[in-house]
Amino acid sequence: MKTNILLFFSFIFLMAGTGMASAQGKYGADSAECIKYLSYYNEYYKQKNYADAIPNWRKAYKLCPPTANQTMLINGTALYRRLISENRNNAIYVESLIDTLLTLHDIRAEYYPKYAVTARNNKGLDMINYVKNDPQRLYEEFKVIIEQNQEDVKPQILLFQLNTACQLYQNGTVLPEDVMNEYNNVMNLLDRMKQTPDIEKIRTDCESIFIASNVASCDNLIALFTPRYEAAPDSLQLVSNIVRMLSSTEGCTDNDLFMNASISMHQLDPSYTSAYFLYRLYSNKGDVDNALKYIEEAISYPESDNALDAEYYYEAAAFAFKSSRNSNAFTYALKAVELDSSYAGKAYMLIGTIWGSLVCQGNEIERRAPYWVAVDYLTKAKNADASLAEEANKMIAQYRQYYPQAAEAFMYDIVDGESYTVSCGGMRAVTTVRTQQ
Repeated sequence: MKTNILLFFSFIFLMAGTGMASAQGKYGADSAECIKYLSYYNEYYKQKNYADAIPNWRKAYKLCPPTANQTMLINGTALYRRLISENRNNAIYVESLIDTLLTLHDIRAEYYPKYAVTARNNKGLDMINYVKNDPQRLYEEFKVIIEQNQEDVKPQILLFQLNTACQLYQNGTVLPEDVMNEYNNVMNLLDRMKQTPDIEKIRTDCESIFIASNVASCDNLIALFTPRYEAAPDSLQLVSNIVRMLSSTEGCTDNDLFMNASISMHQLDPSYTSAYFLYRLYSNKGDVDNALKYIEEAISYPESDNALDAEYYYEAAAFAFKSSRNSNAFTYALKAVELDSSYAGKAYMLIGTIWGSLVCQGNEIERRAPYWVAVDYLTKAKNADASLAEEANKMIAQYRQYYPQAAEAFMYDIVDGESYTVSCGGMRAVTTVRTQQ
């Protein structure tokens, strides 16, 4: 009884307060009935009596034009979400409920343009939640929402649009170029949005989806990203994205775009990891000078600790030796041991190999003296790491064959056991004279 009285007075009040509007046709041809049911459903809705609110809302929706009340459309979407949840086991009925829900968003966008962006975004989110197993419908509807809302679109809609495009590509419905265009559009819109951790996560998820789709060949990626890089080489987000995308695609790191983007990334956000990354790129290209420049830069950063610096030094030593930069290799290997003694075995083994490979100028003793140094370091290597003993002993036996004869040494006024300074190939070491026995 109390509820009916409230409804009655609400109805009278609404009628009195909207007489002029009613005369203008805001509430349609049967304005009295429209206003009555607007009042009825609204009172039930405020009391959270949704069971009674729904039939009265439906009457209001049927009688009233969309211009009668925007709240009617907003509340209608809430009521229909409840109905969808309550009837989720009735697939046919739920399908019709979903259609009505989405239509309400369209009507609100059409008749209340000030809130059109919000209405379209809400429609997109409801489609994500309720439209299942229909990627074609999602793809087409999302495309319209995105085209109209642009950077004001909800970022989740961008993510799902790209995902549906990839699904359709797997089904053979869309072409690779379509997916690439969607990806490009999605990333451009994300770049135009206010950058937040949520946006960054959406961007990362989009990249992961695109990579997993295997839709783009290396050539396609280069064609896609080259104009974007040329337009914004100082965008850290863009260059980082290019590096990640191309490095995740097989055989797509040996090209100018990847190298240029990697250099830009390091310049924009320098760190020991980006410097080391450039070392790897240049070393793979055989550009020794730049490779060694960047690994030395990586080591110079205070963020890298001694253990990591030792690892970098040893890697640089091995690379330098392979590249015939023996002096650099010798220096790097010694520094690796200085920073981390666990590298002693393999670093000394490398140094011994370096000395044993030298071809030095001079007299007979000067040409053979490097083998003494080589054996010194090989002996230190096996003493530091027993697992290297077998290999070291084989090399020591080989190098001993090149020791000078005692008579040769005597001719140059040197004898076994004396100290001898060897200088060759930009390296210098103090060793002990040894002759073949």
